[in-house]
Amino acid sequence: MATNGHISFERELDAFGPITLDEMKSVKLMNRVDAKFLTSETGLQAVLADAAAAGYRVLVTEGDRRSPYDSVYFDTPGLQMFLDHHNRRLVRQKVRTRCYVRSGQAFLEIKRKNNHGRTSKKRMAIEPFEMMEFSGNAEACAYLAKHSWFTAGDLRPAVETLFTRITLVNPDLTERLTIDTCLAFKNFRTGKEVSLQDAVIIELKQDGRVHSRMREIFLEHRIKPVRVSKYCIATTLTDPSAKSGRFKLKVRAIEKTIGKNL
Repeated sequence: MATNGHISFERELDAFGPITLDEMKSVKLMNRVDAKFLTSETGLQAVLADAAAAGYRVLVTEGDRRSPYDSVYFDTPGLQMFLDHHNRRLVRQKVRTRCYVRSGQAFLEIKRKNNHGRTSKKRMAIEPFEMMEFSGNAEACAYLAKHSWFTAGDLRPAVETLFTRITLVNPDLTERLTIDTCLAFKNFRTGKEVSLQDAVIIELKQDGRVHSRMREIFLEHRIKPVRVSKYCIATTLTDPSAKSGRFKLKVRAIEKTIGKNL
């Protein structure tokens, strides 16, 4: 079944047992090792069938198995965080606000990657109306200054990302899989908007190098790891003035995967 040109995955998700947010607490993986994978919506259908057979469970929140997300990435006027990633700086940060659309919960989040490839995330709750501008929240400003290299005065909203997420958890509760579909971006600097059409970005999150049946499933379907950042892809596609030569190769990989030009 397709909705708005996208596959709904309802039939595939019917094969999964549910997991609740409370049960998910043991797999928060706030300090984790990430690996990302790229496929199409039709490729995802095959992955979901094998994942259900392997005993993975799907997160159900408020009766739904697919959750809309709204994120705003912040950067300096000179796009320091974007350029740190483009220039392969091993130790880097990203700052964003995120809203879980159905619940209305919003957070300020600081993601840090160290030189060993491990990602840690710190976050605090904010009000949804502070998604674009949290400088009036003294607690949030202090939190940002404590956990990042930046202050609220250094940053401006750069890119908004919208997507729908499916979350899977393995039977041993040692890994979490986030599957992002219907990806769309808006650049606040240029006003340009773009979507990734039927591309799917999958992130496998583990607390260590444990065995992963999902990696075997990806290998069986010839889905390879790819280093891709939604923020960096969004900026590359929506800001012609940004230094993005390295990320254009990622865009070509997405286009090859879905068989369409972006």
